[in-house]
Amino acid sequence: MPRVDAITLRQLRILAAVASNGSLTAAGERLGLTPSAVHAQIKNLETALAVPLLRRADNGAGSEPTREAALVLEAGRRIEVALTQCAAQISALKSGHAGRVTLGVVSTAKYFAPRLVARLRAICPDVEVVLREANRSGVVDDLERHAVDLAIMGRPPRHPEVSATMIGPHPHGILVPPDHPLAGRQVTMEHLLNETMIAREEGSGTRILMTRYLDTEAEGQVFDIVQMGSNETIKQAVMAGLGIAFLSLHTVMDELAHGRLALLHAPGLPILRRWFLVYPAHVPLTPAANRIRTEVLDLKGSFLPANDLALAGLGDMPRR
Repeated sequence: MPRVDAITLRQLRILAAVASNGSLTAAGERLGLTPSAVHAQIKNLETALAVPLLRRADNGAGSEPTREAALVLEAGRRIEVALTQCAAQISALKSGHAGRVTLGVVSTAKYFAPRLVARLRAICPDVEVVLREANRSGVVDDLERHAVDLAIMGRPPRHPEVSATMIGPHPHGILVPPDHPLAGRQVTMEHLLNETMIAREEGSGTRILMTRYLDTEAEGQVFDIVQMGSNETIKQAVMAGLGIAFLSLHTVMDELAHGRLALLHAPGLPILRRWFLVYPAHVPLTPAANRIRTEVLDLKGSFLPANDLALAGLGDMPRR
């Protein structure tokens, strides 16, 4: 029978060090402990849980966590998050609005999030705002695990339950090289079926929106899709002539302004969505997080790229 009362934070951290460094010796070097001291702590943890936590690695060198250890490591990560949040809340309580706020952002938001943080730093110099970037599914997971205080994303998730406030427009469209045969033309879905579509990874909000757009406008016809893991890689691939891409226009405003990419005039585009500021609905915001939330909303989206969509050639195009 596991004895939870015998488990210590020190043991969990040592197990995490072994898992990340691959051996007792490497973990000991990182932590300033002897291999025997590391071994003793792991043995105590195994005794408390009544399961083995390490096994010899497949290559015969070092150790790797068992399936049971993976569960323990995840619990340890949650404990570390909870303790970090607790320390931040205590600091905020002691000093009023001062403290640390973790702001989660989807990958697409990284094109304006640093500028937002710089403005917040000028407005709230006593509050440390830390950015945590992930794709949509990663941000949703961070919200569920309470690893972020606030998050900027597109459509708010259904689960976990969040409080959400719209902060500004978020246009999407299809990008092509400026010398592409379809550039500057009003194209049909039949034209697009002959093109290679370069797309973000599964779980990305941009990928989800692209899939819905293609399914709706092309009525289920199959496209040739090549997956790439970042907006920057996709932009470079499009400029190199490897295909066309459905992207947030907030990721390509500079390329559009300087003629390195062109916006395709395709049916149903651009798609105009919204950015939201969200936070877990049933977790009270710390004073510092609440202050940052207020300041972000007061900025009324002025930190978003090119609010004048005419820069992207959208002025005369229909919007959805």
